[in-house]
Amino acid sequence: MAVVAEEETRRQALTIEGMTCGSCAARIQRGLSKVPGVVEADVNYATGTATVEHLLETPLETLLERVDALGYAARPAGEDTADDDPHLAQLQSARRRLIVAIALTTPIVAIMVLHLLDRLGLASISMALLDRTALASAVLATPVQFYAGWPFIAGAVKRARHLAANMDTLIALGTLAAYFFSVVELARGGDNLYFDTAAVIVTLILLGRYFEARAKGRASQALKKLVEIGAKQATVIRDGSEIAVPVAEVVRGDLVLVRPGEKIPVDGEIVEGSTAVDESMLTGESVPVEKGPASEVFGGTLNASGSFRMRATNVGTESALAQIVRLMADAQASKAPVQRLADRISAVFVPIAIAVATVAFLGWWLIGGDPAAGLVAAVTVLVIACPCALGLATPTAIMVGTGRGAEQGILIKSGEVLERTRTITTVVFDKTGTLTEGRMTVDEAVFAGDERGHDRALALAAAAELLSEHPLARAIVDYTRQLGIEIPSASTAHATAGLGIEADIGGEQVVVGRARFVTERGLSVPETLAEAASRFEAAGKTAVFAGSGGSVSVVLALSDRLKPEAPAVVAALEQLGLSTILLTGDNRATADAIAAQAGIGRVVAEVLPADKVEQVRALQFEGEAVAMVGDGLNDAPALAQAELGIAIGTGTDIAREASDLTLISGDLWTRRDQWRRRSRADHQAEDPGEQTEAVRLRCCEDALAEIRDHCRLLM
Repeated sequence: MAVVAEEETRRQALTIEGMTCGSCAARIQRGLSKVPGVVEADVNYATGTATVEHLLETPLETLLERVDALGYAARPAGEDTADDDPHLAQLQSARRRLIVAIALTTPIVAIMVLHLLDRLGLASISMALLDRTALASAVLATPVQFYAGWPFIAGAVKRARHLAANMDTLIALGTLAAYFFSVVELARGGDNLYFDTAAVIVTLILLGRYFEARAKGRASQALKKLVEIGAKQATVIRDGSEIAVPVAEVVRGDLVLVRPGEKIPVDGEIVEGSTAVDESMLTGESVPVEKGPASEVFGGTLNASGSFRMRATNVGTESALAQIVRLMADAQASKAPVQRLADRISAVFVPIAIAVATVAFLGWWLIGGDPAAGLVAAVTVLVIACPCALGLATPTAIMVGTGRGAEQGILIKSGEVLERTRTITTVVFDKTGTLTEGRMTVDEAVFAGDERGHDRALALAAAAELLSEHPLARAIVDYTRQLGIEIPSASTAHATAGLGIEADIGGEQVVVGRARFVTERGLSVPETLAEAASRFEAAGKTAVFAGSGGSVSVVLALSDRLKPEAPAVVAALEQLGLSTILLTGDNRATADAIAAQAGIGRVVAEVLPADKVEQVRALQFEGEAVAMVGDGLNDAPALAQAELGIAIGTGTDIAREASDLTLISGDLWTRRDQWRRRSRADHQAEDPGEQTEAVRLRCCEDALAEIRDHCRLLM
């Protein structure tokens, strides 16, 4: 293939309609790849989209015509409105057809049981009643066959027009053969009726299609929520006036005003003012980042405090948020679903099944002299050839697996997910909200002076922070209240974004904040407190000083605590032969400290979402099958890229929808309550000095073994 310069090509996203299986996606991909001027084509069955890289001179109409010629429909992506969502329409259609099929198939099955009891001599039923029930089966099966099952018939006809076959062909041939043969038998007074067979096959396959439509809808909604997370409007300064405009109208070089509490509309550089920005969406960093003139800020992040003016640098598709959307879409497209056996072999199997049915009919007719028996044999071959066993196994396996998973606190999206779990070799953990609890708490407080002043020092610090919404401030206030210390009221307070706060409390000037902030306000830091602060920071914690009257009286260590079950989970994974990695946007010191507590040996810190995806891809390139565990928007592209994405239930909706599994409770180990019960029992039965992590590990291994056993059963 000739090398084509990137500037000579463009990427076109298409929405594809009419795909019913993985083989459809593969067929469209092959067809688009053969279009003159197409450099590369990727079709994603899960999301119903195609991404085509083609030369600039290749018209869009040519791509749409090729898809249409293959028997499918295509249109440029992005033309759908909220009221015209193809995934939503597909889901609603599948639901309506499934409801009709279940409602009508249930009495057909009841009639079948009635006939079976009569044949076995377990019930005495008059011939007149049997005739009426046979007619009732025909009436009930007709809408199931031609309304509920219409997508299969239409799909088979489309494939036949293009000399192709897939799972729809098998279903349509088998069910139509059973239905029309039964109609003929009913007309001639025979009792070889297969209305129940046709109706049950259609209903079971529809059930599987409904689950697929629901999963595809979730995948598309994840991308939409990513787009919606950004700001909708921006305040730009033009000709000295502040003008509110839609974010799409902001151009590079515009001067933008951002007020406290607002989302930053686009990427840019601060030219005036200072603030603290919550960048957890991008980095996972639990503490807002200090920003001042010349600092870079990103669209979609939250301005925690302070107004500032910024110069727009990256807008539209160039912004960091747009790049996350692109990364997630690319990751979803690159991870094609596992094709089912019936889809992979249908192109060969269907002609063989038809040939065998034809030979059976001709054999009975020409050699046996019994065309009626030949027709029965031919229909039998077609009905058996229809993949009803797969249609039953797939939705049943999904229902049993997801139901059992829900009991264990695990939300499983599809059967393919269970298949992929067996291949995992490496587990990659995010830090904030995944290994840790996702909220700042006070771990330790070191005081200067005698013990009598300790409560007062904390009370004054909390009184100043009571007026702040900063995560560190809330942690200090909560810590003080938990100790039962009464917090006085501050008459005035002034916060300096990202540094600290000054407050007048009963005529006493109290200062709380970072070391530089308190020293600039004239407070001296006793040597014991300075040493304690150094120790805190070396352990990856945040040191906050508080004092009044010219001297710091207390230093507090704040951190995002490790989840209690995390060390046991990591140990259990490594016992299973899986390697573990901590991948986070947080700083190196904090990441190393958390990894050491959790027992993770390899750490990759200070990475952005694009870097997380690249790290996962690098592991995959080395031959590793990766499970990514995360909870935030910044983890979504990596969750989609990994072979197995595992989201924490307490995280963002986007992370959950980009993942394959969700731990509903938010715990890394979903059977944590059982661990607590067993841990307490062992603690009571044994010497406390002998109580070790082995107790947790043993219970964790039991839980993992049980889940693994269920996965094996579903395979």
